[in-house]
Amino acid sequence: MSATVAVRNGSVYLSASVVETYFRGIEAVIVLIRDGAVNILPVHQMAAGGCLLKMRNAAGDRVASAPDVFEANDLLAWQALDLPASWSSEQGALVVPLPEYPDFQKKNGSI
Repeated sequence: MSATVAVRNGSVYLSASVVETYFRGIEAVIVLIRDGAVNILPVHQMAAGGCLLKMRNAAGDRVASAPDVFEANDLLAWQALDLPASWSSEQGALVVPLPEYPDFQKKNGSI
């Protein structure tokens, strides 16, 4: 399955099909930005914390709000639709590579 996600105002938007495929039965995720990608990791025990996967609509689409993570990387105002995502078994996360974003790359030494 080719997955896509959207990012707006510090939140990650996941379609019902992405949630069903990668996060079935999961109520919370951890959102990290590292190695030039947004990483979305499932949280299997609510006591571990993370961002709630809030229901967006009756179709089952979800949103995880992580403004602190995006703000820490100067990406709070960044918006993108249909970003390709793939599951990484090594990282145990849905990985969304960041498109060319000069401010992010400069801050993190990628250029």
